[in-house]
Amino acid sequence: MNVLLFCGSAREASITRGMATFVKNVLASKNVNVEYFDAYENPLPLFNGENSNNTEVTELLRAAEKADGFFFCTPEYHNGMSGALKNALDYLSKNHFRNKPSVITSSAGSGKGGVNSLNNLRLVLRGLHSIVLPEQLVCDSICFNEYGELIDKDMEKQLSGLVENLVLQLNNANNVIHTTK
Repeated sequence: MNVLLFCGSAREASITRGMATFVKNVLASKNVNVEYFDAYENPLPLFNGENSNNTEVTELLRAAEKADGFFFCTPEYHNGMSGALKNALDYLSKNHFRNKPSVITSSAGSGKGGVNSLNNLRLVLRGLHSIVLPEQLVCDSICFNEYGELIDKDMEKQLSGLVENLVLQLNNANNVIHTTK
């Protein structure tokens, strides 16, 4: 089973990356093959509606094609997902997401943010025909240490639960495919 994990932060120092790193480790511990797209480490040119010969774009397209499901971590900027994440999604199509499950999470700088980025991301993923799972999570900045590492045990438990749910969805989908053949 293959999951494409997105870190939507274009910042070098990012709590979103700390959340994505935690998720990557939990997925790997469940024997899930993790492809990882990081908006900072894999900068993409601004989408202009045309195909790009950019290596990062080609790799993103390959990883999305191969993915059985998706896990998104985004910061909230001005009540929406990061522009870098939206730009990455603009390169992808319904063919990459159709009938595939997605988990959405957000990091927030204070106790009042994050939910609007999830609403924005959910709307875009629905437009791409992904099955966006109903459970979602906002992880506040106080849950991380000064190095951007997740240190809050409750958040770790909640993120692990989201991973479990995604793996369950992927296993159920895989069982349906095998029993219908």
